Amino acid sequence: MSIEKGRAYFRALGMEDRVMEFDVSSATVDLAAKALGVEGARIAKTLSFKTNEGCMLILAAGDARIDNRKYKDKFHLKAKMLSADEVLEMVGHPVGGVCPFGINDGIPVYLDESLKRFKTVFPAVGSASSAIELNLDELFKYSKALEWIDVCKLPE
Repeated sequence: MSIEKGRAYFRALGMEDRVMEFDVSSATVDLAAKALGVEGARIAKTLSFKTNEGCMLILAAGDARIDNRKYKDKFHLKAKMLSADEVLEMVGHPVGGVCPFGINDGIPVYLDESLKRFKTVFPAVGSASSAIELNLDELFKYSKALEWIDVCKLPE
């Protein structure tokens, strides 16, 4: 089960006690925000994209959307998201619980600048009813992100 992979990841870091599980779904930004009692923008959603080598993950603020031009300029590829089946197979977590913790090996992870508006954010931990609160330094470190990138746009 995916939450166990996420929990094991944080257990190895001595941080499993910070993992939150809910009796309600947190599979979407709105549901996660409601479960946590925070604004949706603070949910660090994990987006899964196809690459020539397989896939990559981009964590972005809950209110951010991929800007196709910025994405193509950065990665020299058209932004193409994985299907739900591909996400589970390639990443190792189901849609709704996708996160960069306890994922399959070799997947590059990036953090979008849209997250930098907040001191702490809430990514999932492998299931559609989990989260962890991390500051931006922790998010960068524990997600094993390669770099901060700017490939999103915020609502007007």
